[in-house]
Amino acid sequence: MRVVVTRPAYSGERTARRLAEMGHEPLLLPLAEPVHDAEAALKALEETSGSIAITSAEVMRVLKHVHPSLKPFFHRRVFAVGATTAQAAREIGFEIVVGVGGGNGAQLADLIIGHPREFRESPLLYLAGSPRAPGFEAQLSELRIAFRTVECYRMKEIIPDGGILIRVLADIPADAILFYSRETARRFFALPFLHQHADTLVQTRMLCLSEAIAEGVPAALRSLVEIAAVPDEDSLLALLAAK
Repeated sequence: MRVVVTRPAYSGERTARRLAEMGHEPLLLPLAEPVHDAEAALKALEETSGSIAITSAEVMRVLKHVHPSLKPFFHRRVFAVGATTAQAAREIGFEIVVGVGGGNGAQLADLIIGHPREFRESPLLYLAGSPRAPGFEAQLSELRIAFRTVECYRMKEIIPDGGILIRVLADIPADAILFYSRETARRFFALPFLHQHADTLVQTRMLCLSEAIAEGVPAALRSLVEIAAVPDEDSLLALLAAK
């Protein structure tokens, strides 16, 4: 199958390799690229002493820029969403990593409430990106967990040129498109190209990591949506074999 990967280049290339190993033809179409602010992350670590929360492995790629300065913080507990994010934290050097595999931000907050010592004396430090889903911070507030959010990267929008979009979507229609975030879905369906070529996607499967992401697909295409059983890449790619 021809499968469009809408992830940023770094993670998209990893997904493309997996797709190729599965016998599919991956088509990379990054719609954003990360802009890192490692100094903001390091300053936040220096100014705090409590546990750390991360909901994206991109944070660990930010911290690699200041890796020699991280050693004093490796003893701090890290709460992470997803196996990939948790593994990235371990690989960079954090010694105590607690995660929810295949979960989301709200589930991570529910996990953190079970470790009250971790935020009772010092607020939780949430190293985050922008834009981001509000679920994690909303649930922390609901549970009355003290936290401080510090943005250490932002996703800069990429608008592919028409030639790339014709090659990826129109010359030979894609069989499936992978969506990993609601913001990516929003960016994709806002492309002027799709308004000019409205029939391009009429038979393309929209594979979404979660229900929330699926809500970013226009109503006219909802019949093409399929949602991963759990919000991780293994489940998302398993949808390709379902038909």
